[in-house]
Amino acid sequence: MNLSKQFLGLLGWLGVTFFAAALGAWASIQAGSFYAELARPDWAPPGSWFSPVWTSLFVLMGIAAWLAWREKGFQEARGALILYLVQLAMNALWSWLFFGWKMGGAAFAEIIVLWILIALTLRAFWRIKPIAGLLLVPYLLWVSFAVGLNYTVWQLNPQLLG
Repeated sequence: MNLSKQFLGLLGWLGVTFFAAALGAWASIQAGSFYAELARPDWAPPGSWFSPVWTSLFVLMGIAAWLAWREKGFQEARGALILYLVQLAMNALWSWLFFGWKMGGAAFAEIIVLWILIALTLRAFWRIKPIAGLLLVPYLLWVSFAVGLNYTVWQLNPQLLG
């Protein structure tokens, strides 16, 4: 694969990844003020952490997808890349459920599914190119933390999160 095609592939995978991020961010326009209103556990990070953490994770995710694509091409890596795209859609959906529609229970159920999809994607990428799977480890760890945070915040705020 020539360098030009590799570079365009990288831009494409980062573009798809950040498109999903933008869809989620659209639902989160008021997230900062809403998050500040919520009762949160002492171990909850400040709202200012979320943007830099997610930006870093989305960069790593896009690079991971690109590495899997570059290693095998779309046809041979089809299952792994479709898993990636599905978990990306679920990632965007979570923001709508939690911040846009304020459905804490549905967001919690959805983030469990998201976690499973991330783990499956990580495994599929690892089988194609281990570094691609390894790049998803921080994402899986952050979402693992987010599962607990989602549940706790939902339980602390039944009046705001259904």
